[in-house]
Amino acid sequence: MSRALATVICSGCLAWQAMTFVSAAELPKPEVLLQTYAPRQRSVEIETPPAAELAKCKVEVERRGKVSGFLVTGPAGQVLRRFVDADGDGNVDQWRYYQHGIEVYRDIDTNKNLKPDQARWLNLGGSRWGLDPNEDGKIDQWKSLSAAEASREAIEALVAGDVATLQTLMITPADLRQLGVNAALSTKIQESTDDVAGQLRAIHAKSKLITPKTKWMRFDAQMPGVIPADDGKASDDLQVYENAMVVVEPGPGLVQIGEMVRVGEVWKLTQVPQPIEGAQQITAGGVLMQPLLADITAEAGTPVTPEMQKLIEDLQKLDQNQPVLGTASREALAAYNARRADMLLNLMKLATTEEEKSQFLRQCVDGLAAAVQTDAYPQGLAQIKQLEANLEKTSPQSPVLPYIAYRRIMSDYTVEMKVDDAEQRAKVQKDWLTALTEFVKKNPDADDAADAMLQLGIAEEFGGKLKEATDWYRQLSQARPDTPEANKALGAIRRLELKGKPFALTGAGLTSGRVNTAAYRGKVLLVFYWATWCQPCKEDLPALRAMYQQYRSQGFEIVGVCLDIPPGTPQQQQAELTKYLNDNKVPWAQIYEPGGLESPPAVQYGVISLPTMILVDKTGTVVSRNSSVDELKAVLPQLLDPKGGAPKAAANNLNSK
Repeated sequence: MSRALATVICSGCLAWQAMTFVSAAELPKPEVLLQTYAPRQRSVEIETPPAAELAKCKVEVERRGKVSGFLVTGPAGQVLRRFVDADGDGNVDQWRYYQHGIEVYRDIDTNKNLKPDQARWLNLGGSRWGLDPNEDGKIDQWKSLSAAEASREAIEALVAGDVATLQTLMITPADLRQLGVNAALSTKIQESTDDVAGQLRAIHAKSKLITPKTKWMRFDAQMPGVIPADDGKASDDLQVYENAMVVVEPGPGLVQIGEMVRVGEVWKLTQVPQPIEGAQQITAGGVLMQPLLADITAEAGTPVTPEMQKLIEDLQKLDQNQPVLGTASREALAAYNARRADMLLNLMKLATTEEEKSQFLRQCVDGLAAAVQTDAYPQGLAQIKQLEANLEKTSPQSPVLPYIAYRRIMSDYTVEMKVDDAEQRAKVQKDWLTALTEFVKKNPDADDAADAMLQLGIAEEFGGKLKEATDWYRQLSQARPDTPEANKALGAIRRLELKGKPFALTGAGLTSGRVNTAAYRGKVLLVFYWATWCQPCKEDLPALRAMYQQYRSQGFEIVGVCLDIPPGTPQQQQAELTKYLNDNKVPWAQIYEPGGLESPPAVQYGVISLPTMILVDKTGTVVSRNSSVDELKAVLPQLLDPKGGAPKAAANNLNSK
């Protein structure tokens, strides 16, 4: 072998070691590569076998055209590391690190001086991409950074008193100019970001929440909003989190991150994070989501006529006194929804701009669709159809038309599915799938096309047509890659293809710390996705509890993934779920992150129904991606004791799962 790799760089030490290999016999030992070289950046969870298993690891040379490098594999054949010469010059320029066979982090040398100057977190490791041009091991600038990851970096910098790192997360005057934020707002934002070092010292001097033991648990925020350019706040649309929070431990406690703004592929902070403790109250968000004042811009919006103002006030009063679903009579609900729709349509007629007309029409259709689907106002479906027909005649190219059409499809489906006849329900389901398919073909760029494709994938999966489901999930992920629906679709593909592959899941623990399924390697593990509102989940608990008690001593473990959304603050949610688990004597560890079926643990594997049970064997390999209590009873003895357990036929029953 010629000089496949000239240099392997020790990211975690001061010395840079050059190594040249002439033959396969001179390949480095796996323990040298695994124990010596580590990611340069913190917060990276990678797989390193225990010392007793290092002898079972292997090192070999890989070649793919110009690309060559060392491949390090573990005892089960899983990829652990790759040290890569990507440009074919004979030197290592990429150090790739893996968790359960999936790459989670990469150090990169782009200037060919044998030192990393970029860091990327990948796949299950996240999406951060940091630049370190002075090669001192600290990120100086971010190329890609999600809001959640920015909040985590901010908490770690806050705890460490690291002014330089925190400064990389703060919005700068150059950022504000790039976004085209108007001068008055820019001045107000810069006031909040002045003297980061001083603000950090003040927090450390008085805070009892921020200590060396404080750790980021989860990002807690509503969906980001878009501030349109014509609001007068910036020359382009702005993507903004109004007032993000972070839950930290121990406590748990709250740290107010505040308003966050997207600059390119990076989410930036507009204030130094503030711990919420003692009598301190959560303050209002930043200035961007606040109404514009007259002295900021004279073009804040179209003047509201007295007639419109009176109608808006009447609508607010109507909403404040709306009848409660479940207790009010059908007549009261129908009268409220009919009156509300009339008011919004009248506001649409009075509006002087197309944007305002569109806004009121969308609000009207949203209200009617919600009322139809909750059976509060069945007559609303006819109104939606009439609005759609009218708009199709007058403005067939209107972007609001697909918006109305999609809500008509979903409302129609809800109404039609109330029939008792099974054959008729099957026809309704088939017609609905046809309508969704036609909607996607006709409106591929509509906002609702992503949800339509996701609904099609879910429906096909529920119907047992896994190929068709995967096709829809894949089409969604390719056509609308930047949508939340695409993330869920990618997770669903990952889940459907899990059998026979390594399983990896890390999430915030319900009470403290983080739960990582890697810690259960060597045991048979059941990952149980559940919620308190899921009746089948509740019905399965006694049997799971009994199996846990029977087989735990033999190496059986369970990790729960709670997808509940209890009301209240994070502390109240934690208390309510902890009480439920205690009352039901559930002893195993729980992953819990806000968002229910939209939370990161659910999205990672595209979980769409509960309960979902994923069974993992002692090597960390998925045996079943959709198990049941009866199947567990049959297969657990075989997995725990292959020599003396149940017949192998029991395990074979899971082959298709």
